Amino acid sequence: MTVYDIAAELPPIDRLQERCQALAVLERIIDGGEPYYAYTSEWGKDEAALMSNGSGDEWAIVFATNGAFIRVFDHESVMSPYRDPDRELWPGLLDGVPVVLRPHAAEPAFCDEMGQLIATAVLWRLADDDRWHAGEGTFPPPCGPYNDTGPDGAGMLEILLDDIVARYVEFATDYYEIEVDRTVVEHVVAHRPLTDAVIQALNPQLTVAELREDIAAIGYPIAAT
Repeated sequence: MTVYDIAAELPPIDRLQERCQALAVLERIIDGGEPYYAYTSEWGKDEAALMSNGSGDEWAIVFATNGAFIRVFDHESVMSPYRDPDRELWPGLLDGVPVVLRPHAAEPAFCDEMGQLIATAVLWRLADDDRWHAGEGTFPPPCGPYNDTGPDGAGMLEILLDDIVARYVEFATDYYEIEVDRTVVEHVVAHRPLTDAVIQALNPQLTVAELREDIAAIGYPIAAT
């Protein structure tokens, strides 16, 4: 799967934002440590969803008033800027990025010490657009049968597609080695308000009161008390 496959299947910006918030809420409830999936409503003037697997692979989605910008970095991809002494991006990676979204490609959190964007895949969509876009370019040949994130790492975004519930249940089983109730994940992905019952189905030690501040920072709804 490449960035073009992902671009064809990603949902509209508002739905993608809700899914990112849902992943962050699920992570906060299950594991209060360093989250695999996170979300902040205070990314400067914007909001952002973040993923880091702790091994050098990551993605970020910036939600701005004029659209959304996605940056993916797969540290093992041959498309990595680190393959090049000058850390040049893979040819075509940023081709076509609208001027209003270009500043996100210079975001310090996405760049090296010289201000060079570190990415293996980039996607974007303007607020009034009808689809997601990616730059023009060619891909290197597949690395082998075990390369399941594609040549550019865009496969790491698959959890945000329409089968997000099943993918998160599988993720929690593999990563946290726990069984997660699918109906609870569906509740959170549907952006229905959090209750103590929902939270405790995932983590019996927590309550809405204990998580209220963190959940509010994510921008997810909490049931009225």
